[in-house]
Amino acid sequence: MRIFLALAAALLMHTADARAERDYVPIEKRLSAEQLKATGLDQLSSTQLELLNSLLSEEQKTVVQAIKAESKGRPSGSLLGGGTEPISTALKGEFKGWSKGTVFNLENGQRWRVIDGDYYVGKAVASPRVQVTPGKISGWYLKVEGHNPSAKVQPLD
Repeated sequence: MRIFLALAAALLMHTADARAERDYVPIEKRLSAEQLKATGLDQLSSTQLELLNSLLSEEQKTVVQAIKAESKGRPSGSLLGGGTEPISTALKGEFKGWSKGTVFNLENGQRWRVIDGDYYVGKAVASPRVQVTPGKISGWYLKVEGHNPSAKVQPLD
């Protein structure tokens, strides 16, 4: 059953990527006759309409490329062993444990919020090393060096 769910998730992700890259739909096909008239686009010559569609198409491509470039730097979890590499750094400040909603500020500038579980330590630890790793199916887990449990986390930035 888990394999089926993982394959279904992979298919959905592929479909979403394909939608993001789909061809530009001309403005006159996206608007109704009333909308074209209300915006004055029905008054454009075929040359003007062609230029407008060309400009909008280029803008769409630029936005899609910018989103892809931005998302490459973000952790995304893993799927069937894929995903990104673990992140090793140190925690800023003292570590006393966590509960749902705790925000960890890391020395590399990343911020992660705990989304599940509780764990408390008897004595606070100053700036311990941490490793954030993608889960086997989804999500991310933060493990503090010297402590056994891992916190399920999500990126804030």
